[in-house]
Amino acid sequence: MHEKEMTDRLREGDEEAFRELVGEYQVRVMSLCLSMLHLREEAEDVAQEVFVEVYRSVGRFRGESRLSTWIYRIAVNKCLNQIRHRQRRKWFLLPGQLPEKQRQEEIAAPAGDLPSAEIERQQRLQRLWQAIDALPENQRKAFVLSRMEDLSYREVADIMGTTLPAVESLLQRARINLQQKLWAFYKKERS
Repeated sequence: MHEKEMTDRLREGDEEAFRELVGEYQVRVMSLCLSMLHLREEAEDVAQEVFVEVYRSVGRFRGESRLSTWIYRIAVNKCLNQIRHRQRRKWFLLPGQLPEKQRQEEIAAPAGDLPSAEIERQQRLQRLWQAIDALPENQRKAFVLSRMEDLSYREVADIMGTTLPAVESLLQRARINLQQKLWAFYKKERS
């Protein structure tokens, strides 16, 4: 279905058009949310919120960007809001209840059931996610959209509301920061 036609049908409150939209974008939105949040349950909740927001605000969609870009922008903003909410909530939780602990449990399977190579792979993956999470917000957004969601630099620029050179710069700084953070992890580990 043509994007303009889909948008018009959504604005008219066509429930079938909304079901088609969800069917078309659900996997991509969930993938983005999972890439940013790392916790399946949180990602599912936020992905659902994204589609509720799309349904409620489609009348305000001006069509200046592609519909997919607008949906991704909503998803990124909802994920960032969830991350901020999680960080604020940290101050009121006991140490055993920290989201970091939940994230580690989600990423790592029980060590007794895995061969040592798999345990090591999971530990590296956990360090990578910690390094990505420690990036400044705009670098993290650009990195996740480009590297994890495999979007073009142009699409990332549209979603982030910035220029192509700005995205290139953010990604370059993100790569440098990740290299430094990961080098520090491995250097400390070998000491």
